Amino acid sequence: MLVLSLNFVEYNKNRRSKSSDGSWVGWFVNLEVNAFLCRVPYDYIEDKFNLTGLETMVPNFPQALDALLDTEFDTEYGFNPMETDSETTAQLYGLIHARYILSPLGIDKMYMKYKRGDFGFCPRIYCDGQLMLPVGLTDRIGESHVKVYCPRCQDVYQPQDRCAVLDGSMFGSSFPHMFFMQLPHLLPEPPIEKYTPRIYGFKVHKSALVPASTESMASNNNDSNCNNQNTLPSSVDSTQNLRRRFNFTLT
Repeated sequence: MLVLSLNFVEYNKNRRSKSSDGSWVGWFVNLEVNAFLCRVPYDYIEDKFNLTGLETMVPNFPQALDALLDTEFDTEYGFNPMETDSETTAQLYGLIHARYILSPLGIDKMYMKYKRGDFGFCPRIYCDGQLMLPVGLTDRIGESHVKVYCPRCQDVYQPQDRCAVLDGSMFGSSFPHMFFMQLPHLLPEPPIEKYTPRIYGFKVHKSALVPASTESMASNNNDSNCNNQNTLPSSVDSTQNLRRRFNFTLT
């Protein structure tokens, strides 16, 4: 089970310089470890339709919701542990956040963060510093940490350390794809260049890049086929094998 949030003391150590407005939501989203999150407005949280089904997913739902809507949160001492579980409150906010960022207003807020590069840049060389978006590998709490998705190479990567502890359910598995469906003009073209393995300037033949286990399996299948036909398999000595493993292609 993953932890959605750090404890209160650890949060204070990672607080951003930006001050909170005194509310729990304001304090929570201003933490450095929560830099990927946007602020969900109170009118969205207070609309019961937007919370449908969440009462079965979060324990002590009423108490967590009351704490989340606290507009006079004590940033020095935090919640009273006898009344409110900070972990449960963070879980509830994360699930609401995942729904909000799929709405037009939520996509607008995430667009501003995307435009600023808040979610980082693709580490793949040929993606040329493409901006990325957060994504969850699952929509369920506690199964996976957040990842970042590159729309150019269409792959996922590990985010920067400060936000890597966030639960993927805070964003869900649909967000980046919904984002580009709503803002199709931002969708980049696939990368044209691709890395080509070379040795001394010559392209390495694709047969040399096949894992040994794959080759062994293919060889066993061929031997099996030969045996089924009551014929002896052709033998290949180690020298020929080695030569085949290191073929080059002139360019």
